[in-house]
Amino acid sequence: MTESSETPRPGPDQAERTFAPAGGDVDVMAISPVREEGMLEESPPDTSFGPDIAAKARELAGRYPQSRSALLPMLHLVQSVQGYVSQEGIAFCAEQLDLSEAEVSAVVTFYTMYKRRPCGEHLVSVCTNTLCAALGGDAIYRTLGEHLGADGKPLGHEETAGTPGESGSVTLEHAECLAACDFAPVLQVNYEYYDNQTPERAVELVDALRRGETPAPSRGAPLSDFKSVELQLAGFFPEDEETFRADVDGPSQATETLRGAQLAADRGWTAPAMADDVPLPEVESK
Repeated sequence: MTESSETPRPGPDQAERTFAPAGGDVDVMAISPVREEGMLEESPPDTSFGPDIAAKARELAGRYPQSRSALLPMLHLVQSVQGYVSQEGIAFCAEQLDLSEAEVSAVVTFYTMYKRRPCGEHLVSVCTNTLCAALGGDAIYRTLGEHLGADGKPLGHEETAGTPGESGSVTLEHAECLAACDFAPVLQVNYEYYDNQTPERAVELVDALRRGETPAPSRGAPLSDFKSVELQLAGFFPEDEETFRADVDGPSQATETLRGAQLAADRGWTAPAMADDVPLPEVESK
């Protein structure tokens, strides 16, 4: 006859022996040393990914010789629905592409463009890489954090001012190089550029966003909300031709960006051609 076990006790001390599973009459919530909202509660099935989203997912998978290659755009599709990649979103992608949830999670956690917490209506990305940081990027990020924070606490990386998804909500993040060193310091809103920023101009920008305004980017497409941008990154564009052209054909280059190429053309500079008799390096056979 097996000796009955006592009920597991909360606390940091290690048990002297292994406890048997608690019986059905034990209040597991009451004895748990960890308290988390929603613990052991039944979660209602997620209904975010309806037939229309499933149809888009199948269309994405059909664009590639191997369906698993559609994972990156499909994760953007998930973010266009929920504003982030939830565990349900991971399961949805895994089911659509015949992958394991672990395989999908490995991709989600590798790329910073996939968010694990709900984003605001606008994602504000401040470049804090070397050149932007030296020219004021760090000051811009610090100022925005303090301005958007509450109760004396600055807003942190990937934290949101306001209720995520609602109008006027802003998620702040510091970003690595945004490939706009010619306009440093820069920031992006929903991946559209706002060049030559200062702390004061950045504060004015986020205040306008919180009021529901859509200030025009320095270049590129007109500003839209985060979820709409994610749908385009997934590969689905507006059906209206005028809107489509405004989004797709928005010029992203500027005089400063093309200055080097223009100088080379004006002065007849060309890159030296590789001599035909230069041997290629040997590659170790596998």
